[in-house]
Amino acid sequence: MQLGDLPVGARRERVRWTLLVVASIALALVGAWSLRSAIPRHIVLASGLRDGMYHQYAQRYKEILARDGVTVEERMTGGAEENERLLRDPHSGVDVAFVHGGVVRPADREKLVMLATLYYEPLWIFYRDNVVHEHFDELRHRRLAVGSADSGVRAFMEPLLAVNSITSLNSDLVPLVNLEALRALQAGQVDAAFLLGPAEFPAIWQALHDPELKLMSLARSEAYPRRFPYITKLTLPPGTIDLAQHIPGQEVKLIGTKAMLVSRDDLSTPIVNLLLGAARELHGSQGYFEALDEFPNTAMVDLPVSADADRHHRFGPSLLHRYLPFGVAAYLERLIVLLVPVLFVIVPLSKLLPQLLRWRTRSRIYRWYGELALLEREVGTRTGVLPVEQWLGDLNRIEQAAARIRAPLSYASEAYTLREHIGLVRRAVMAKAHDAAANANGDPENAAG
Repeated sequence: MQLGDLPVGARRERVRWTLLVVASIALALVGAWSLRSAIPRHIVLASGLRDGMYHQYAQRYKEILARDGVTVEERMTGGAEENERLLRDPHSGVDVAFVHGGVVRPADREKLVMLATLYYEPLWIFYRDNVVHEHFDELRHRRLAVGSADSGVRAFMEPLLAVNSITSLNSDLVPLVNLEALRALQAGQVDAAFLLGPAEFPAIWQALHDPELKLMSLARSEAYPRRFPYITKLTLPPGTIDLAQHIPGQEVKLIGTKAMLVSRDDLSTPIVNLLLGAARELHGSQGYFEALDEFPNTAMVDLPVSADADRHHRFGPSLLHRYLPFGVAAYLERLIVLLVPVLFVIVPLSKLLPQLLRWRTRSRIYRWYGELALLEREVGTRTGVLPVEQWLGDLNRIEQAAARIRAPLSYASEAYTLREHIGLVRRAVMAKAHDAAANANGDPENAAG
């Protein structure tokens, strides 16, 4: 059967459904294209100085994310302090950055979230002196390398120096960091150098193996975490760094914080999942201070934790990311997020729309049933002069209106039944008119008939 062989109502209904299917397919294609183009393939990671650990780790993150087709652009900076400023600037282009505890001030934490802690960053205090020092304040009135203005060590040290009454008024605070600070200490240009980072950090590793330098063991290391929540007490047992050379020669009490991967709170969820996977690959092993699988972690340091990162840490990657390539999994996840709310609307509508269609179609038919019923009641009860012409005119009007009703095939019988009832009422009108005429002519036989 061809389309032209169908009744007019059926043809219109089929055309309507065809247009609906075509529009749905077009909408799905547009949505698929927009979802695919919305999946990020490029991020900017703020690292640190060339001789720092942040730069080394940035290179590793770049390699790991490249496996899934995501390009990581490294933005080398002066350190964690500058990284924090770049993250807070929405026009900087930086998406993710390495930061550590104590850098972001409480007033600047809006819109920044921690994705994960990565490893411990101890504070190493190296000095040149024949006397053993165990307290910060013993370095007062000395020349101290406390890090440059953009470095994380400077931001970390400022409150510690303040509580120990070490200021620029009573001490010479030299803005040197990393290897520059170590070289100045070895050359005698400064009396002590503050270095922040893991033991593998080149400046720290060299300082630990320099027999001319001493490493301060803080006698009051337990007091600092109680004053600064982002600080952790750390212990370095004898021989941990080098058993053969007895480095360190005795237990060293240190304080430190944790390195963090930080972003703005609008970072794409698929990128968060990729970064957490890379962090697990890079930072999950045991270290000098880290236990096996202690990192990455989402225990709060001093920034709110990303909900996506916490979910990934607790439950691991989603089922899609476990078995599908990144692009496909990310696309399907976004599609599901888009379709689930739509389904909650479509499913009820799919049940409601047929009822609305049924009600609308029947209301168009039953409307005339009501008028027809009133007319039929009037015909049956009317006495005296009969307005036959008016009745017939009303019936013709109702019949013409019923003929114009375009109902689906499933409601065709009801439309035909309405027309039959119109015919019944018309016959009743004609019969009553005939009886009235017979009574008027005095013909009892015709009246009885």
